[in-house]
Amino acid sequence: MELKTIILIGGPQKGTRFRPLSLELPKPLFPIAGYPLIHHHIEACSKVPNMKEIVLIGYYQQNESLSRFIASVQHEFNVPVRYLQEFQPLGTVGGLYHFRDQIMLGNPSALIVLYADISSDFPLKEMWEFHKKHNHGKHTVMGTESNPSQASDNGVMVEDPDTHELLHYVEKPETYVSSLINCGAYIFSPTIFDALKELRQKNVERSSELSYSNNVGRIMMGEQLMPYLSGQGAVYVFKTNHFWTVLKSAGSAIFANRNFLELYKTRHPDRLTLNKDNKPTIIGDVFIHPTASVDSTAVIGPNVSIGSGVIIGPGARVKDAIILDKAEIKDHCCILYSIVGWNCVIGAWSRIEGTKFEPNPNEPHARLASESLFQKNGRLIASTTVLGRNVVINPELLVRNSIVLPYKELSSSFKNEIIL
Repeated sequence: MELKTIILIGGPQKGTRFRPLSLELPKPLFPIAGYPLIHHHIEACSKVPNMKEIVLIGYYQQNESLSRFIASVQHEFNVPVRYLQEFQPLGTVGGLYHFRDQIMLGNPSALIVLYADISSDFPLKEMWEFHKKHNHGKHTVMGTESNPSQASDNGVMVEDPDTHELLHYVEKPETYVSSLINCGAYIFSPTIFDALKELRQKNVERSSELSYSNNVGRIMMGEQLMPYLSGQGAVYVFKTNHFWTVLKSAGSAIFANRNFLELYKTRHPDRLTLNKDNKPTIIGDVFIHPTASVDSTAVIGPNVSIGSGVIIGPGARVKDAIILDKAEIKDHCCILYSIVGWNCVIGAWSRIEGTKFEPNPNEPHARLASESLFQKNGRLIASTTVLGRNVVINPELLVRNSIVLPYKELSSSFKNEIIL
């Protein structure tokens, strides 16, 4: 039984809350725990038996960074990877139908479909075994429990507790429906294209009734496909209690970074940096790229990823942070709950600090809180500090709970600001 994976990577109109980090690099390629986000997806998919091909679908222009990434993962995992670019935004699953002929080349028996902006340990082997056991010719969706007060921020599902059949589905309901939420991971049989064809035809009919030309190829997973399939004995729910989150903002990137680093302890211990003589002090889980230079008096961790060519000076303290390629952190700086962009320079004795952003540990099944940038009164919500590319922070400054756009030089301290 041959399989294919489809990773839905979206496009530049998505991920606006991830700016300024996504201004120059597509969000799916943003490094989490030292590797591009969808590298973790592809690695998990490559370990599923009989994986024939991995297809990326989106409406990003195919640029050098994307082409280089595809070539790299093909070589690393020895599985064909290609990118299919939508001619216009086609919604979350419109591209799946648009490229159906190319996807079904070789007649795969099933398709694993993943959103690019989820982070998880991806229990795809277990999900595939569940699919084969329960769903002959049908479909599977991955679900997990959420705190009831947060469930409505997601697509919510009602399942039959005995058979696990999906009985009802609502995308971000206004009232409580269920605490079982959609994880954005699916296994579809080829019959999914029949459902997509019917939904597209409904779009055509609706456009005709409204007497204007609409984007009839735009089909949404949560608003159209999942409600259409529910209650028909067509979809079954594979429940996981492993880590899972959606990357919508910089705060969720720090949280995902922590989870992937923790996962390395069992799956890739070689990726974690250990304490050694005449090397920096390492606390907890830390990834340091081999080309980075970190002074032996620096203290790094826990939950830190340091990119290629980074320079960290004497006495620096870095905790719960992502330091991107070729950044320089000078003597005695302190970096907490922050993302430092490519080629940034942080002057000596400066402090870059955000606010810890994680689920409430006192609430069962808690998820990350709403990631709006602003309060109702218009003030910036205290969250992760983000420095865009090529930002220069002069010595002895404090930047707290702020977002700094690329190519800025700061000569004074800021708190709770967006620096344009």
